[in-house]
Amino acid sequence: MKEWRAEKLMPGALIPFGGTARWYRTGSWRSEHPVWNEETCKQCLVCWIYCPDGAIKVKEGKVIGIDYDYCKGCGICAVECSPEAIKMAEGGEPDG
Repeated sequence: MKEWRAEKLMPGALIPFGGTARWYRTGSWRSEHPVWNEETCKQCLVCWIYCPDGAIKVKEGKVIGIDYDYCKGCGICAVECSPEAIKMAEGGEPDG
């Protein structure tokens, strides 16, 4: 075990500067993953508004996909998507 020192840890509950969330990819422990259908999507961005993890990728005002590095598989996007362009699928990985 590597030696660790308490003084090297970040102080709890503090964000020293912006953008630190990018360092912590949190999508590796989901049991289901969202599958986005571009053809069915109405580009209403409701999924983007409700996603608690910012995992819906948007470019120039349009959904372009899902960032699985940060998606925890909560399924809120699929529940809120009225045209049912997002459906949840079994398994943590989109390709497996």
